[in-house]
Formats: sequence, structure tokens, C-alpha cells
Amino acid sequence: MAHAQEVNLYTVREPGLVKPLAEAFTKKTGIKVNTVFMNDGLAERVEAEGARSPADVLMTVDIAKLVEIAEKGIAQPVSSPVLEAAVPAQLRDADKRWFALSLRARLIYVSKDRVKDTAMNYEDLADPKWKGKICIRSGQHSYNIALLSAYIAHHGEAAGEAWAKGVKANLARKATGGDREVARDILGNLCDIGVGNSYYVGLMRSGAGGPDQEKWGAAINVLLPTFKNGSTHVNASGAAVAKNAPNRDNAVKFMEFLVSDEGQKIYTEENFEYPVKAGAQMHPIIKAIGDLKPDALALSEIAKHRKAASLIMDRVGFDN
Repeated sequence: MAHAQEVNLYTVREPGLVKPLAEAFTKKTGIKVNTVFMNDGLAERVEAEGARSPADVLMTVDIAKLVEIAEKGIAQPVSSPVLEAAVPAQLRDADKRWFALSLRARLIYVSKDRVKDTAMNYEDLADPKWKGKICIRSGQHSYNIALLSAYIAHHGEAAGEAWAKGVKANLARKATGGDREVARDILGNLCDIGVGNSYYVGLMRSGAGGPDQEKWGAAINVLLPTFKNGSTHVNASGAAVAKNAPNRDNAVKFMEFLVSDEGQKIYTEENFEYPVKAGAQMHPIIKAIGDLKPDALALSEIAKHRKAASLIMDRVGFDN
């Protein structure tokens, strides 16, 4: 049963981000946000609940998860001039079933002391000059699967496999840990360069992760890489209106709020993410990284290559 003044949100995002967004929306509209937090399995839960699901908005992270929502048929198309004006075409589903809400760029972290390069392409990570110099998290992690998927979309599967093999050959240590550990290990002289997401730079340099992480963030320069035939690879957080949303109109209003100047400001202030809306305010730490030009390839096109990317990571023994 629908109630005029509420909206039910299912999300895998952290309460520290979601609560400020929900509170600001309620303050602005009077519509209460009932939030169900989960670590994973959002799509499976909504699918299992079927037509009786109370979910109105499905909020998740990663290209693959957004595409999964559409593929499972648990989202409905939304025609919203507000969403379409704020979210560039490549950052939303062509059939309007999901929209990106914030972005994180896949960056290259380099040692301030040992690396003089001020610009790099993703292709450069496979250059033998970096043999024994690279740190990175698991190749099967969604962030790296998305990056390899984008590489395949630009250059083809054979080139993608050669690149993954080249990066593997350049590793200073096993592909493991998280993006922040990449910065830690650069500080510790285990490696000279590495790959990490943009919002981790904010978490480290702001002190939000504690004094040790602040030192890790201070030890690196951050490069905004591009593909040689494109721009910077981004992954996204995003949302969809559930297929059986009992409060559909409120769900659309909530998503429109999330891409408003106010909503976008909360994303960048609370979690150091790039706004999806052009011209929206950015946290100074993220703004200092440089002018982000997201890859023009559609996220949904990149996501088509995720199975091939995972198989390549296995074939080259990236995590071994």
C-alpha cells in the first residue's frame, strides 16, 4: 500500500552517506525515507520479494551492479527531464532504468619521492619499465574488472589480455588488499606506483581514515590517467526505481533530489566522490586532483565485457 509521504530505499551504501542524503530530502520535501541497509544481495532480495516488494528506490555501487538491476528486470523506466539534464547519456541506462548519481575515477598513485612522471595513460601500466614497481588490489575486484572491461571496450579482448599480462608482470607484490594499502605500500617503498580510486584520496588526505592513512595520502602524487584513445575511466554509484515501487512518484522525486546541487554536494562532502552533474560543487581535495573528463563510452557498453575481463584475470593468473 502506497503512502503519500514516504519512500522505501534499499541500499548497499554506507549509512554515513545515506543518512545525510535522506535527512536533507525529508527536510526539503516532507517525505520520509525508510532505509533498508544491506551489505550485498540487493538485486537478489528484490527479485525474491517479487510483486510484493516494498522497495521504491534501489541504490548501489559499481557498473556491474547497476546493469544487473536492469538485466534482472527489477527496475522500471523513468522519464525525468531533471535526471536526463543532470546525468550525461553515457552515465545512464539507454532505456532509463538506472542513473549514475556520483563517480569515482580510477587513478594512478605515484611516489612523490621516486616517480617524476606527471601524466600517464592506463596503457602505460603494462610498460616493462615498471617491472617490480606496481601495487594493486585483486584483479577480480569489481573496480579492476570494470577497468579491464573498459580497456577491452577500447582495444579488444586480445589487447586486454596482453595488458593484464603486462601489468601482472610488473607487480611488486601479490595483487591484494585495498586501494588505500596501495598508498601505504608506496610509502613503505614496496612499490613506486599503483592504482586506486579517487575517493580514497579524500578519505586519506582529509584525515577521515586516521593519522596513519593521512601519511599514506601525503606520500603520493595522484595522476588522472586516460586511455590513449579516450578519457578517464570512471565507475559509478547509482540508483533505479524498483519495478513494483508502491511510492513511485516519491521515488522519482528522491532520485531527482540526489542529482540536485544540494544532493550532489552531500556526495562530495561526505564521501569525496565526483558529482555526476556538470558544474556541481566538489570537495577541495577531489577538485585538486584535476579536471575529470569521464570516458565517453557508455557504462552499459563497458559492462558488457565484465565476464571476458574476469576470465582474462583468471587466465593470466593475476591474483596468484
